Parts: sequence; structure tokens; C-alpha cells
Amino acid sequence: MAGQIVAFETQLPQDIYLTLQAGGLFREALAQKSRHLLAVYCYQQRLLSLGKAARLAELNRWGFMDLLAEHNVPVLNYSEDELAAEFAAVDQLEQALD
Repeated sequence: MAGQIVAFETQLPQDIYLTLQAGGLFREALAQKSRHLLAVYCYQQRLLSLGKAARLAELNRWGFMDLLAEHNVPVLNYSEDELAAEFAAVDQLEQALD
């Protein structure tokens, strides 16, 4: 569900913006990088699923997984309890199939 788009703005001191421009980062590139970093952060903090974070970053899932790798963020990041539950589920499935 794509839905409506919500726009928001951020402010930068002019001297910082001019420095970024001199480095080749203009408004659209800054907006894109901001979306990418926000998506990575929200995924890492478990605020967004992989699919929703990819949408926020305006990437497909594979592209977003590449972005996660660039930032050393694991695609699968289970807690010990979640991992134990996954292994228990696999064991139950294995027993059911025997």
C-alpha cells in the first residue's frame, strides 16, 4: 500500500550546506542520503520491516540489503531468545516430519 506521501524539511546552517555542495552533495543527493540513513536506522532499531525500510530508502529489497551491508548492519539480527525460538520451531518441524 503506497498511500500518500508526507513531506518534511530539515534545516542546515548555510556554511555547512555550501561545504556539502562543494563536495558534490546538492539537495536531491542530500535528500536521498538522508532517506537511506533514516531507513537503515529505522531497520536497525526494528522500527520498520525490511520491506518498509526499503520503500523509505526508495530501493528494492535487494538494493536495501546491499545498503545495509555498506553500513555493516546485519539483515538478520535475532536476539538470543528469538534465535532459540527459531531453533525450537525447526526442531518441532523436524520431529513432525519424521
